[in-house]
Amino acid sequence: MTHPIPDTSPATPMDASPANPARRRWLYAGVAGAAAVGGAGVAWWKFQPHAVEDGAEKALWAMEFETPDGAALPLQRFAGKPLLINFWATWCAPCVEELPMLNAFYREHAPKGWQVVALAIDQPSSVRKFLARLPLEFPVGLAGMQGTDLGRSFGNLTGGLPFTVVLGGAGRVLHRKMGQVTAQDLQQWAALR
Repeated sequence: MTHPIPDTSPATPMDASPANPARRRWLYAGVAGAAAVGGAGVAWWKFQPHAVEDGAEKALWAMEFETPDGAALPLQRFAGKPLLINFWATWCAPCVEELPMLNAFYREHAPKGWQVVALAIDQPSSVRKFLARLPLEFPVGLAGMQGTDLGRSFGNLTGGLPFTVVLGGAGRVLHRKMGQVTAQDLQQWAALR
């Protein structure tokens, strides 16, 4: 006849059991927290401007875009003075919100040698309609996919908008910003040359 062998292993306390609901909540919260921190780190890395490609600044000055009214906009004409290039689109709410501020910056700082160019990563018809409602004092180029490629060469690997590049009078990148420009950004950049 066989007798069952009694279990002599130590008893597992209730609170240490993985089946305990409180322990599961803590475990899930820890995993979720780690995932959130990891996701935030990836997002931060993804949306930070990366290194400027070799030759990007030189290639910039050789580019030419069409303006909304059909004229040529050679970027070479902006060489030799500080330049703020803003990549934007009509469907991008932060882009649209910052345009009046960029227009005011241009109005105030153009007499001091500053230039501003907006490169629209958008459909030409949408840009024309938008500018009919909100005219800008600085030049706008219809950049399309060529503008997206230019932005990537300046470190905007995701193609996110808005994206702003500030170049000094010597034609070198002084600053880049992914996301909406603030008044503090413009104030800081105005001191650059």
